[in-house]
Parts: sequence; structure tokens; C-alpha cells
Amino acid sequence: MTQVINAAEEYRRICGADHVRVDEPMSAHTSFRIGGPADYLVQPATAEELAEVLAFSARAGIPAFVMGNGTNLLVADKGYRGVIVQLFRNMNDIRVEGNEITAQAGALLSAVASKALEASLTGFEFAAGIPGTLGGACTMNAGAYGGEMKDVLKSVKVLDGEGEIRILPAKDLALGYRTSAIMQGGMIVLEATMELKKGSPEAISSYMKDLAGRRRDKQPLDMPSAGSTFKRPEGYFAGKLIQDAGLRGKSVGGAQVSEKHCGFVINTGSATAADVMGLIDLIRETVLADAGVLLTPEVRFLGF
Repeated sequence: MTQVINAAEEYRRICGADHVRVDEPMSAHTSFRIGGPADYLVQPATAEELAEVLAFSARAGIPAFVMGNGTNLLVADKGYRGVIVQLFRNMNDIRVEGNEITAQAGALLSAVASKALEASLTGFEFAAGIPGTLGGACTMNAGAYGGEMKDVLKSVKVLDGEGEIRILPAKDLALGYRTSAIMQGGMIVLEATMELKKGSPEAISSYMKDLAGRRRDKQPLDMPSAGSTFKRPEGYFAGKLIQDAGLRGKSVGGAQVSEKHCGFVINTGSATAADVMGLIDLIRETVLADAGVLLTPEVRFLGF
């Protein structure tokens, strides 16, 4: 018990009492609305606070996990024994200079896209409907509707594994399909700069509305999920493979393959993390047997 109190007090010293929670249910911080309690959840406001939180955690032997707003995350029912470092609550500043936008890692992609629209900058419309933060988008080279972060990213500021802050040009990030040197190197994005082009605000707004309409028509946005559950297999579409395997609407407990889009596993209201994991395993086994393709989850798992 002494260690818990001391750790909580140290996190409060670093980030302020209002930005530290103990035994925090992660169901309140993930788009799946699933997840048991984390020992600690802290919300640093600066890169220095983030570095200090991670350094203390390492010294104290407390596992640490850095997250944005939890849109691609499934947390175990038992929770997470360690500290969750949540960036999007405080580290979300966005600024525009000419045709460049620089934003902190916790900025929502939708907010960055809105700033681009205000500045009549085009090229970031694809990301307007992706429900995540800029840090996560850079780390996994997020993309949608033919656009990817690699198309607009100029540079990123990261905290590396040695606790050093570095600025890396996009050409050095090895940006690929849902991967990057940031991910492979265990680095943490602090901020990123995107290079866009001047455009017509009317055309930008129209395109964003068109993409939003396509999402509403095709995706189960009204149900808790973590977005696309699986990565796109080369030469296939995960949703079609799942549909062709006869799994549309298939349920395990409160977890279900969406009837609207088979690429999504949704929480129908009472799903546990165990339900979701059970359904993911069933999907992978069934699709492998049916089509000979082993699906790779795009969702990140924590605490299992």
C-alpha cells in the first residue's frame, strides 16, 4: 500500500493533483467502453512532465502505457497494473503557419482537420473522420479514403527510449501500412508538422462532408467499437472475408460482428473484453479455415 500512495503522490507532484487518478476504470477512456481499472491514469501537460512521469515509472518499476483517446484500444477486464499516460486531455495545441500545421500529439485529427479548413489548407480531409489523435495517427501511419499520414507529414518531434527529445523528418520514419519507425523504435510522438496546400474552403468543406456521409452510410458509428478490427490483408478486404465466412452478426456475449460493416466488432452494450477477444479469435479461426487468410488485429490489446 505504501508504494501505491508514494507513486500517486509523485505523479501528483509532477502533473498536479487534478491530472492524476487512481484505480481509474478504463471503460471511461476507450471507444469500446470496455476495460477494468488502471492503477494510475495521469494526464501530463508538457513534454517535460511526460518525460518525468516515464522516468519515475521506470525507476519505480511501474509499467507505463502512453495513449491518446483510446479509439484503437481494448483493455482487459482486470484492468492494467501500471500507469496509463493519457495525452489528448492536455497536450492538444494546434497552430498554423503558412501552409503548415503543427499540433501536439494529443490533438484530435478532427480538430486538426477543422483548423486546416479554417486556414483554407487542403490535403488533410481524409483524416477528418478518423476518431483518433495525431500522435497515434503518426505512429501507425493512419489513413482512410486513399489518404495516409505519410502523404502530408513533414516532421515529428518524439521522445525516444533514452528520454531524449528528437525531431525526425518524415523521410526517416519508414512510414508503411499501419507501421512506422516510431512504432518499431518504441518512440512517443510529442508533436508533428504537416505540410498542406492552399485550397478552396468550399471544396475542402464539401469533400469533408462527402467523406463523413460515406462513413455514416457504411460504418456502425452509433455503436461502441475500436474502428476497423483487422488490418487489410494484402489482396483482400477483411470485412468481405468475414462476411463471406458467414460471420455477419455473429456474437460472443455482448460482442458482435457488425451487420452494417463486417470489418467492425462492436459492443452491443454489455460486452466484456473477454467477449471481444473470444469473437476476434473465432473470426480469425473461421476466416483462416474458409479462405486460408490469417487476419491480423489492428486493435491494440492492453492488460491481457
